[in-house]
Amino acid sequence: MSTDKGTPTTARKHTALPKAQILIEALPWLTRHQGKTVVIKFGGNAMIDEDLKAAFAQDVVFLHHAGLKPVVVHGGGPQISKQLDAAGIVSEFKAGLRVTTPEAMDVVRMVLAGQVQRELVGLLNQHGPLAVGLTGEDAHTISATQHFPQIDGEAVDIGRVGEITSIDTGAIEALLADGRIPVVSSIARAQDASEGGHVYNVNADTAAAALAAALGAETLMVLTDVEGLYEDWPNSDDVISRLTATELEKLLPELASGMVPKMQGCLHAVRGGVTTARVIDGRVQHSILLEIFTDEGIGTMVVADQPDAADAHDAQGEPQS
Repeated sequence: MSTDKGTPTTARKHTALPKAQILIEALPWLTRHQGKTVVIKFGGNAMIDEDLKAAFAQDVVFLHHAGLKPVVVHGGGPQISKQLDAAGIVSEFKAGLRVTTPEAMDVVRMVLAGQVQRELVGLLNQHGPLAVGLTGEDAHTISATQHFPQIDGEAVDIGRVGEITSIDTGAIEALLADGRIPVVSSIARAQDASEGGHVYNVNADTAAAALAAALGAETLMVLTDVEGLYEDWPNSDDVISRLTATELEKLLPELASGMVPKMQGCLHAVRGGVTTARVIDGRVQHSILLEIFTDEGIGTMVVADQPDAADAHDAQGEPQS
């Protein structure tokens, strides 16, 4: 049936309508996160797979244009190991940390600041003049002292590995205020002049968490090579979608060594005032957007022990409108 003017009485169903519905689903999340700082730890397969790297850059630029303030923190374990091998330097690990001799530190510094960071800045800047690279050395952003891990009850010297002592967010905040995307390499300057002006290799998960807390970020996101924190691995692949800081603290002694620094970072972040810390699967293209802008979300979210009303809504997938 048609009207006298020959026009249909019902509207045509456009094939693009589902796209509009997806955008509308993101609306309350866009409102919730507007103007907030999000610290993202970039690592794992997302760092070495070309398609995942490109998708990561798109996600970060999308966050920027959606009104969020992303800060990217990266390490570069696979790239460092490859370069050390090429230089004839043996890669050795103790207590889950890379033994970093002065010669190895030169390679770490070169790879992080001269290779991994440059590539990531380049990918982001394909979408506009947005990303600016810096290391923890720059403007004394990250300061550290030498870290001596305990092995069998004894402190062990593993070289130029740093334990973060302070964060100066001035340079990062200036970049954010200028509409830029800071990309931070996990290298720190020596806190104490008596340490001879050394620079230290610091764990990127730890660095991201410390920066998130110091910046008063709303969210810390840690990309991993797993779906999240498993409830009963290897007996089950069910992922814990949400847990509190106290619940996480109780689980830490039982976790696989690779997950410990990531989850310790999440714990440090939420106890330092970050609203949520999330571990997400970096093997999934656009996992950042799926986590932040969809009702389902993916991965594991850590919240403070007594979240306020807004946080409780966020954790339950019901954002404030």
